[in-house]
Amino acid sequence: MFSFRSRNRVSKTVKPLKRSVGERSKLKTKQKLDSPMVGSTMISPIITLVVGPDLRLFAAYEHALLKSPYFAKRLRDQFYETSSKRLKLPDMLPEIFACVLEYLYTDDYYPRLCKSKHHHSWELEDAQDTLNSGGRGRVPSTIYHPGVDGNYLLTDTVVYCAAEKLGLEELKRLALIKQGLRFCALDDVLIRSARYAYANTLDTDHRLRPFFIEMIIQGRKRFIRSPTMQMEMGLGGSKFFFDLFVAMCRHVDDFVERTNKSSPRTI
Repeated sequence: MFSFRSRNRVSKTVKPLKRSVGERSKLKTKQKLDSPMVGSTMISPIITLVVGPDLRLFAAYEHALLKSPYFAKRLRDQFYETSSKRLKLPDMLPEIFACVLEYLYTDDYYPRLCKSKHHHSWELEDAQDTLNSGGRGRVPSTIYHPGVDGNYLLTDTVVYCAAEKLGLEELKRLALIKQGLRFCALDDVLIRSARYAYANTLDTDHRLRPFFIEMIIQGRKRFIRSPTMQMEMGLGGSKFFFDLFVAMCRHVDDFVERTNKSSPRTI
């Protein structure tokens, strides 16, 4: 068959190449992953996630997971190679992944962040009142982590580090706000969480790491008498304690400078 494209030229009509069923499936998957998400109500495949050393199973819509750059890359790479809709996250705690998944669907995780009715500030929802009305009850500020010496860490610290890995910047901000609203009276949990934060964030982190430095500086009278702090300082040699030393020095310098300005000069 011929088709005339000009008066002087004649060319054959080129028929489209036939693709196999597998090639067509991969092409559709690539187009779907590369195209922007239309909305949260779109029909989306369900992805199975195997989380933690105990292989806990979760299910999530693909469009929700695609909010995370980490999951988007994993799904794209995996679907190029196999049709299996399953992701493995052996290093993440199931309880923390539950928080992440709740955030991906609702932009928050329990206990939710609320505006204070009496002050222009944030507060956590009153979980005890929620319990009385059939809710989940008060959520502790710490979480058991089997891979850490001492086992217990601040929950929001672990959520923050998970968000760092998954590329969820807004979840990092949310976790930091919540951590500031939850008081931790245990020195060993606070210091252990600081160590965990330093091990699971980049040196360029300017949110979570400074939070722990500021907490210890503000509670310096308490930490001077802390056996846990004394033991940790005896170990030394970590980036955490170098940052703490620098911050303490700057704090002293600022105090001296303010004192000199307020003192009368003598001739």
